[in-house]
Amino acid sequence: MTRMMQLDPISLFKSLSDPSRLAIIMMLKAENELCVCEFTEALNEVQPKISRNLALLKTNGVVVNRREGQWIYYSINPELPEWAQEVVNQTYAGNHQLIADAMTKLEKVGPSADRPNILCCGS
Repeated sequence: MTRMMQLDPISLFKSLSDPSRLAIIMMLKAENELCVCEFTEALNEVQPKISRNLALLKTNGVVVNRREGQWIYYSINPELPEWAQEVVNQTYAGNHQLIADAMTKLEKVGPSADRPNILCCGS
């Protein structure tokens, strides 16, 4: 049995109890996939803090990642149990204002396909 299948409500709600982790999940819901540098820019947080939060979310099976070149992209785990997906969906649907500033910052940087090159490489 995988970690995702063992996800229980306590683990999910602990994962989402931190404002930064909640914002990360909501941003992933909005954008589908983001890299660490996009989170650091949008949330005005240092890279180690973002990485720790992503590691906890990954350990709990809430997010997954994939590598593309030098970047690691994160997304919400598509294998989340249905009840957990519903929690994420309802939280996102009713609370867009929680990430409004972060999403505005991302939009100002540029299109999603260009952001890692701009933010991570300083181009």
